[in-house]
Amino acid sequence: MAGLISVIVNYGGTFVLVLQAARLAGLSPELTASWVWSVSIGVGVTGLLLSWRYREPIITAWSTPAAAFLVVALGSVPYAQAVGAYMLCAAAFVLLGWSGWFDRLIRLVPAGVAAALLAGILLQFGIAAFGSLSLDPLLAALLVGAYVVLKRLIPRYAVVGILLLGLGFLLVQGRLDLSGVQLSLAAPVFTRPEFSLNAVLSLALPLFLITLTGQYMPGMLVLRNDGFKTSANPIVSVTGLGSLIMAPFGSHAFNIAAITAAICTGPEAHADPDKRWIAGLAAGVCYILVGIFGVTLAALFMALPASFVATLAGLALLGTIGSSLASAMARPESREAALITFLAASANIQLLGIGGAFWGLTIGLAASAVLNGRIPSLARLHQRLRPTQSLHTGEKP
Repeated sequence: MAGLISVIVNYGGTFVLVLQAARLAGLSPELTASWVWSVSIGVGVTGLLLSWRYREPIITAWSTPAAAFLVVALGSVPYAQAVGAYMLCAAAFVLLGWSGWFDRLIRLVPAGVAAALLAGILLQFGIAAFGSLSLDPLLAALLVGAYVVLKRLIPRYAVVGILLLGLGFLLVQGRLDLSGVQLSLAAPVFTRPEFSLNAVLSLALPLFLITLTGQYMPGMLVLRNDGFKTSANPIVSVTGLGSLIMAPFGSHAFNIAAITAAICTGPEAHADPDKRWIAGLAAGVCYILVGIFGVTLAALFMALPASFVATLAGLALLGTIGSSLASAMARPESREAALITFLAASANIQLLGIGGAFWGLTIGLAASAVLNGRIPSLARLHQRLRPTQSLHTGEKP
């Protein structure tokens, strides 16, 4: 159920960016359906294989910040050249995974900073769950109230319970508009890639940097925060290779998930960490099913009200937000750096076209280096520079 919820949150929350980018780029319905097919199948297969191989909940997803970037950028580049840019970006991730550099980089991030970064990224989803009380008070109040009661009675199935209860409530209210949903199989369309310097500089390079900082970095920190130790190298390599294979069919980039992964890696998925990898299998199967039926199931997920998706996601992430905050603030000596990281990530800074996860991590690492690194404090520096007093006076130097 955790895997299913993560898929619903992904399609119901961010997939509209993919459809919006396709519409603004003037893609035909066939090319749009092929994009849905390629990214869904690619995400499903890579997540399923990685979770099975390493027995950890390795959830993959399309790059959400990259999709937001493509809404603006895709219309200015011919589609065949965009496909070529997708392939170059994917090839760069394959090389990055094989090199081993990314895994070494992840190990340099202090545990408190990593936990605070995750808590800051997820905070907006927790706030949105209760912010829905202003927009859709009856539905949000029902979900929040039911969550608290179920958490007391059957804590393991609290999120499952509010999912089923919410869907039933929406059906009774007649708020699920399924008029535009038609059952049909997707037909992948191959596009021969073309390469140009303009596409490399305007699409491939930004796509690589945005996906690296906005998805892979926080995604790996999510795994580390919940105690999973799989190396980043095979994850980056496999998702990069999958993106490379699926790019000619329209897939822009997929990678390890961050926000939706937290639904599957925390204790809400299963009390026993050794059994949470099943959520990765479940998510993979759901993504493959969506891919087979093209835009049909994607349209079904997108028919869910935004307030329902926001409340469901926020409540499903409460446990992860709480445990991340507890880990971030556990050590008094690193608490201030963790707090700075948490606030910076929560602010979701958008600067130079780079998302908030990158800036939160950068600010947090800088604060940690100054506050907890090997930089002498002013008091210790003064102690070292003070002239030693004469031993004949009997005073200590």
